[in-house]
Amino acid sequence: MRVEKWLFMLIAVFMYLVAAIYAYSTWASTHVEWSGTVTLALAGTLSLICGTYFGMVSRRIRPRPEDRDGDVAERAGRLGFFAPRSYWPFAIGLGTAIAATGIALRQAWLLAVGLLLAIATAGGLAFEFYHRTDPPSEDGRQQ
Repeated sequence: MRVEKWLFMLIAVFMYLVAAIYAYSTWASTHVEWSGTVTLALAGTLSLICGTYFGMVSRRIRPRPEDRDGDVAERAGRLGFFAPRSYWPFAIGLGTAIAATGIALRQAWLLAVGLLLAIATAGGLAFEFYHRTDPPSEDGRQQ
């Protein structure tokens, strides 16, 4: 995770430098072009957020084989659980497309329907493999 941290931090520094150079070069010719400057600065901020997250995670977990010069065989085995198939991403995309259509047509009701659909289906994706367990009884044992 340390490699990822430094990669995103380097991208953030690059984006901030490019934003400063862009702002200066547009200011020198006519006036500061704010949309490009803000976009580049926000891209740098997004990279900074990702780099900070990876830095915090790398302190909590033990180093992976790729963090130290490990063998490929050390990483063999199960990597985690991946859903075999899911229709939720399609439904999220459909809700987002409906919301975007509502923005394009300036129809608030269509935007609201699309946002509600996207939010509801994102919840469905998040809880797709959630299994409810019964609460423990009064003596503390599972029923």
